[in-house]
Amino acid sequence: METTVKPPADCKTMAEVRDGVDETDRQLVKLLETRFGYMRAAARIKQDRESVRDETRKAAVISAAADAAEKAGLPREEIEAIWSRLVEASIAYEFIEWDRLRH
Repeated sequence: METTVKPPADCKTMAEVRDGVDETDRQLVKLLETRFGYMRAAARIKQDRESVRDETRKAAVISAAADAAEKAGLPREEIEAIWSRLVEASIAYEFIEWDRLRH
């Protein structure tokens, strides 16, 4: 069953707000599924296990997310912390996949 949610500015009740948050969370999980799919692809493509962790790339990804958050009026430091955790989880997952594919 598809849920129709109102944009935040149109919400008049907490039920509408909660419906919107729940739908947004479902969409975020789908996006994370896609992101982790790219981690599986990276694990498949990278030939060296040492190349899984790339601190320069990690810093660039976190910085880009923090910059985008700031431009959108979101709290930069909090988004930076979320992305730092996301990137670390992605790296850990990529290591698991890299090892799985080769053992």
